[in-house]
Amino acid sequence: MSAGTHHTIGQTGVPAAATAAAYIRQTVGAVWRDPVAGIVLGSGLGGLADRLENTVRMPFSRVPGFPTATVAGHAGQLLYGTLAGRPVVMLAGRFHMYEGHEAPLAAFPVRVLHALGAPVYVASNAAGGVRRTFVPGDLMLVADHINLMFRNPLIGPTESGDERFPDMSDPYDAALRALMHDAAAAVNVPLQDGVYCGLLGPTYETPAEVRMLERLGADAVGMSTVPEVIMARAIGMRAVAVSCITNKAAGLSHEKLNHQEVMDAGKAVAGRFESLVIEFVRRL
Repeated sequence: MSAGTHHTIGQTGVPAAATAAAYIRQTVGAVWRDPVAGIVLGSGLGGLADRLENTVRMPFSRVPGFPTATVAGHAGQLLYGTLAGRPVVMLAGRFHMYEGHEAPLAAFPVRVLHALGAPVYVASNAAGGVRRTFVPGDLMLVADHINLMFRNPLIGPTESGDERFPDMSDPYDAALRALMHDAAAAVNVPLQDGVYCGLLGPTYETPAEVRMLERLGADAVGMSTVPEVIMARAIGMRAVAVSCITNKAAGLSHEKLNHQEVMDAGKAVAGRFESLVIEFVRRL
């Protein structure tokens, strides 16, 4: 299935998620235990996959309903294994709408993680720093988001078990955020709270757009996560997300923005990010 293939709702719904989940369970085999969390690794943050133990790896292209990852810094693999002795499912890479995917497909992996029994969705992403005090390498715990993608994965017929009008007053679970802060303190990783704004991309923002985002109350800006968290809320999963601030947003520094910078910053913060998520999973 090519990256530009458009999916209908039916191909990204509950039956399709069940099919993908059955394939994953069968591939993992006798060692399968329901995961305590599903974790998605953003650009440059894929190193956490190497910290898994007893790992079973599957390329996205083998998982029913998954397209191939096309973005540098995204390995395009689904992994099952243990972190801190706890079973988790991990996605090294994700599907972005700027690749030509519809919003339901961008959120489809969350459906699959839910079908696998994961009660918690842990998203990570690379983001530009809109808050002027952010510097590359900072970690931001997402407290809330602004959806300027103008897309929603729930548009269309309501899937079985989905909430038609999900409450988004607390999309990022307060108890999980507190747990993430506890984990950060335990491993001595600085963690700041902020608002993530999702834009469609794939261009980086103009300086005028960044000034607008600042006035709207955004602290960081990226091109993912929002559709996934909307889906998590609609199907009853608890969600938490961490942004790696990879650069100052356009107009806030004299640097030109590029994807290599994003990946380099992700690698620079990788150790802290990995320690944080491992400690968080240990405490789940």
